[in-house]
Amino acid sequence: MRARQKADRNRRILEAATALFREVGYDAARIEDIALRAEVSVGTFYNYYANKGDILVATVSMEVEEVLDAGRSVVDNPPPSVAESIHALVSCYYDHSLVYLSKAMWRTAMAISIQQPESPFSRRYTELDGRLCDQVSSLMEHLQGRGTIRMGLDAAALGQMVFNNLNMMFIEFVKDEEMTIGALKAAVARQNAPLAALVTADPGSPGPFSTGRTSA
Repeated sequence: MRARQKADRNRRILEAATALFREVGYDAARIEDIALRAEVSVGTFYNYYANKGDILVATVSMEVEEVLDAGRSVVDNPPPSVAESIHALVSCYYDHSLVYLSKAMWRTAMAISIQQPESPFSRRYTELDGRLCDQVSSLMEHLQGRGTIRMGLDAAALGQMVFNNLNMMFIEFVKDEEMTIGALKAAVARQNAPLAALVTADPGSPGPFSTGRTSA
């Protein structure tokens, strides 16, 4: 019961903070107002978070954890083609990106991670980026293992290339208030199409478990 109450208070604080960040902006949001909206005392707030930056990184963490959970189903059971598989995973990431954070909040999180590279916030942000990158590489390795991607390619490096591009395009997305998620996904799909074509295995080539022999 105590653990559930603690989790409930934490969730209320996060929801109150993210709502206030959206309404008045990160800089203008006051901890006293977050506590009031969450129906907790300021002292209780500080039992959970030392400052607003801690709330922001907790929100980013919550976002990424849920995205990683959604992405696992794509990695475990990807669509038939390389392009479709990449698009499915990228869509998981992008479709969830504004559930908890607005574009302005993402810009603030990115700025803090760059301005304070040695801070706990920045280290956590980098760790989360690394986990997303690893998941994209896992998808490439899975596709290579089933013979969809050509053998001999560095699948992990391929995943890193795909992630670096989708991450860069996401930065462009949060910088542009007018850009829609649909437009973002379309642009990234177009960019990934020639890469997918280059790495897709020849249907007639031996699979990963083939001996290379033909039957008599």
